[in-house]
Amino acid sequence: MAERTESNQPASADRQPARGRPRDAGRDWALLEATVAVLQDSGYGGLTTAAVAKRAGVSTATLYRRWRSKEDLVVGTAVRWASDLGPQPDTGSLEGDLAVLLRDKAGTMEGPGGRLLHVLIGEAAHNEALARVLDTAIIQPVRDRAAAVVRRAVARGDIPPLKDAHVLADLVVGSMVSRLFLTPDAAHSGSTDGPSSGAAAIRELLPFLLRALGAQPG
Repeated sequence: MAERTESNQPASADRQPARGRPRDAGRDWALLEATVAVLQDSGYGGLTTAAVAKRAGVSTATLYRRWRSKEDLVVGTAVRWASDLGPQPDTGSLEGDLAVLLRDKAGTMEGPGGRLLHVLIGEAAHNEALARVLDTAIIQPVRDRAAAVVRRAVARGDIPPLKDAHVLADLVVGSMVSRLFLTPDAAHSGSTDGPSSGAAAIRELLPFLLRALGAQPG
């Protein structure tokens, strides 16, 4: 089946899949995993819906019943993996809340979500639709969680009020991207003998973030 041409409508994290027969969650998952794998192998420019369908072991018709275009497919994949961050639990302390946020973000970035983020960062520079997805589906959930962490810490009296709690999210995302994607020893580490790169990053970042917010490690 020939690659379908792109729709004139911009991709959106809120775009609904094409109507059709009831969805098979197993096939949805296979297509999302295949999308990440093809993106990692070929990049956004080399990704085709035919290649994703083949990798997932389904027909292109099955894919198009779920997503109308290549761009919609990548958007849907980004939204799905972003949900891995999950809700922010209240641990009762700023240090505990930050540790959970860093742990969850590191876990996402060291898995399929991180491989997807790698591709989106490169493509977003010249693809406005994917840049919006990068912000709304991947960065905004971290901003929301960081804001919740700060609100609770201020309410407990752990730190003084912050003018912009989203700065914490920028520090979390920026430092994790730098540590896990741009630091050679971390980005290419395949060792299973010690802590993961993410765990090492958390040990380094947590005391810094606490001091930056006006608190001290417990």
